[in-house]
Amino acid sequence: MDIIYGRNAVKTAIRQGRSIDKLIASKELNDPSVREILALAAQHHIAIVRADRRKLDSLSMPFGHDGRPANHQGVVAVAAAIDYASVDDILALAQQRGEPPFLVILDGITDEGNLGSVIRSAEVLGAHGVIMGKRRSASLSAAAYKASSGAAEMLPVAKVTNLIAAMEELKSKNIWIVGADVEGKDAEQIDLKGAVAIVVGSEGEGLSRLVRENCDFLAKIPMKGKTGSLNAAVAAAVLMYEKTRQDALK
Repeated sequence: MDIIYGRNAVKTAIRQGRSIDKLIASKELNDPSVREILALAAQHHIAIVRADRRKLDSLSMPFGHDGRPANHQGVVAVAAAIDYASVDDILALAQQRGEPPFLVILDGITDEGNLGSVIRSAEVLGAHGVIMGKRRSASLSAAAYKASSGAAEMLPVAKVTNLIAAMEELKSKNIWIVGADVEGKDAEQIDLKGAVAIVVGSEGEGLSRLVRENCDFLAKIPMKGKTGSLNAAVAAAVLMYEKTRQDALK
């Protein structure tokens, strides 16, 4: 993560369009300057967290001196380790390669290690990019970057305000949306060839209701063991592999 602290620095970063995952503001402060920054963050669809001042002290401690935190003035912005792409960037990459779009959509993946693992698998298995929502999503932090083994440097990752709207946009471009769900058909029985976006939900809850309802198909991975489920990143990799396997049979 890149930490930006101090009111002027945070305000400038937001206005210049820096990729910011969340703004953390001290819940003890509510003066006009802080309210202005909160309003600016809201206008740019940046997640806002109100926290105890000790949280901000902890985040800014590495930038202080003599065992004291840096002067954060009650606001800290957490920026992505790498700038996010757009959905158009992902589709442009597919066009550049002369291939049908192949995307991975993450619905509520909050673990940064899982995010990095999905990005790594997506790059290896030929996907053109990863899309996730701005809310209830992991950040493209240094931890996620490390877990991706550098794939985050090579594969576009987009963070969108409205996941449903992004799915509808893909549908309008004739891209099938396939959600990972235990109630779906076996993945090998679903035609995954061509332009496809695979949607994977959180480990605890799976796909959210609206995302599930907006999928064209639901696919499941047959299970034989007693555990009952796969890690979200592993499930994503299995479904991505099934798509590449089917594409190879064309």
